[in-house]
Amino acid sequence: MTRGVTMTESVRIVRLEPMRVAASLGFGPEPEGLAWESLTRWAGDAGLALSEHRLFGFNNPSPAPGSPNYGYEQWLVLKGEAVAVGRLEIKDFPGGLYAVMRCKGTPNPAIWQSLVRWREASPYRAAHHQWLEELLTPDLLGQWDRVEFDLYLPIAE
Repeated sequence: MTRGVTMTESVRIVRLEPMRVAASLGFGPEPEGLAWESLTRWAGDAGLALSEHRLFGFNNPSPAPGSPNYGYEQWLVLKGEAVAVGRLEIKDFPGGLYAVMRCKGTPNPAIWQSLVRWREASPYRAAHHQWLEELLTPDLLGQWDRVEFDLYLPIAE
């Protein structure tokens, strides 16, 4: 187990339904903060409370060997219509089947690897839809040792 991050429950199977999202992309050595900043500014300007919406994120593009830079895309699930502003995009996500595990603290490769090992020992196969991290505690944003996430690993039956 990686210090500062704990798994708080066992794996469960979840089917995410299609959803429309507002998407913000950050790029650099710490892109998560850039993506969050852009999305929270847009949500505030639109009068949307983060605590009233599901929030997902993922690497886009993933880290590459030898480079400190990578991308992180942050989503806010929309409940109605929205207008994209600046570099923010409105996207449709098709959904999919996932193995889901909760963790406390910032997700890291070791936590993801434990979920992959679970899938490899399960009757499920790897699938190719988007891996996701859902922030469950937006009120703790920035307190990375206290936040809780659900990690969504794509699976197929």
